[in-house]
Amino acid sequence: MISPIVLLLIIFGYFTLLIVISGLTSKKADTASFFNAKKQSSWILVAIGMIGASLSGVSFISIPGVVGAGGTNQAFSWMQMVLGFLVGYAVIAHVLLPIYYKYNLTSIYGYLGERFGKMSHKTGAFFFLISRIIGASFRLFLVAVVFETIFAEMIPVPFWAIVLLTIVLIWVYTFRGGIKTIVVTDVIQTLSMLAAIILTIIGISSALDLNILDLPSAIQEAGLGQWFFFENGWADANNFYKQFVSGAFIAIVMTGLDQDMMQKNLTCRSLKDAQKNIYLFSGILVIANILILTMGAMLYVYANANGVEIPAKSDQLYPVLAINHLGPVVAISFTIGIIAAAYSSADSALTSLTTSFCVDFLNFETTDKSESEKKKVRVKVHLGFSIILFVIILYFNWINDSAVINGLFTAAGYTYGPILGLFTFGIITKRNFPNALVLPICLLTPILTYLIDTNSETLFGGFKFGFLIVLVNGLLTYLGLMLASFIKTPLKFLE
Repeated sequence: MISPIVLLLIIFGYFTLLIVISGLTSKKADTASFFNAKKQSSWILVAIGMIGASLSGVSFISIPGVVGAGGTNQAFSWMQMVLGFLVGYAVIAHVLLPIYYKYNLTSIYGYLGERFGKMSHKTGAFFFLISRIIGASFRLFLVAVVFETIFAEMIPVPFWAIVLLTIVLIWVYTFRGGIKTIVVTDVIQTLSMLAAIILTIIGISSALDLNILDLPSAIQEAGLGQWFFFENGWADANNFYKQFVSGAFIAIVMTGLDQDMMQKNLTCRSLKDAQKNIYLFSGILVIANILILTMGAMLYVYANANGVEIPAKSDQLYPVLAINHLGPVVAISFTIGIIAAAYSSADSALTSLTTSFCVDFLNFETTDKSESEKKKVRVKVHLGFSIILFVIILYFNWINDSAVINGLFTAAGYTYGPILGLFTFGIITKRNFPNALVLPICLLTPILTYLIDTNSETLFGGFKFGFLIVLVNGLLTYLGLMLASFIKTPLKFLE
């Protein structure tokens, strides 16, 4: 097992690099560069950096564990979802990005304002803020737990101090340059993750005396190589059609309708560059997921070959083997990889939260404030969201209940449904609705979706929606907006 002091020095060096990059990219930074990098980003850099933000710390440690979770029925089933992502990314490239560039948007929820009015604009942004605050807090909570484990080997450090350090580090390298800095640091973080995965695969292969070309047969022999699942119908969580359709809609809502992810795309010089970014990003993401699943399968092969007990929680398999069994190189790369995975989504989340609040709620694009006044407000907003994340992470630690924390994270996912419904209604219809009704409809549909989801097995003969629930949520929102569009009576008194 590698020395905690060595790990701490590596972490220090990693963040020193990020801060240096921040200093280089934030020279002469202003509000425009913070929000959209003045639309001067290289599409290649954006594509590479988006990989890290898409995978996140949750995927980095969870997907490898899923391969063999509950027996061998998971295998490479995740690739069915990934193939669905490609359909979603095509929709983003050819439907959503043209809209965003047509209106020259800084916040993508500005489209809802153009299409429906102020209340719809702010409703879409509100649901994004809720989802991203909870999601970013959840991911940072995980990395804080990793830090706590490292520090515990040397000197006991209070959890709150670790969380504070974690958020301060993000704030330091993002508060000046914003998205301009994030585009570059995300590339470093993506490469760190991919390096950790590749080095782990090489480490396992070496430990098992296997050639890289032998890995596919080793995975098949372990019963972990199946990609496609058609046998058990729609009731099966791994069913190909369910996973594929879910993947398409998840990509649309969690990338195409998410300010965090789209803000990077909108820093490209032109629509054509932004589309090329999506194509390259899609291809790299497929390869990255194949590598992650290959690593996951080999972790199970290694554990079984060496009599290592599989942890009760499958997402602990990678950390346990990387830190305790696979040597210092893998341990170091894993530590950097998990930090990079968590921070690649959390740092851009903090920037996108600041951008959305300033643009969508403080109307930065229409205000007559001077640049210096805007900067003062922007820094305060950035600091405010940092404090919010700090408080929520401490709350997660205080309740100390994984079921509740995962429940909150899942609930945050319900907020994408109303956004999906709003954008779909705006794009495929020419109808409008009383803006006073948009918030009540968008608040009601996640509740109805939750009730349907929790009772789906009873209502639909054992059927579980799984990731398809975002489609149900979006459909209910769409139907609610359609019904509202038939109301002719003015409802100004509700606005």
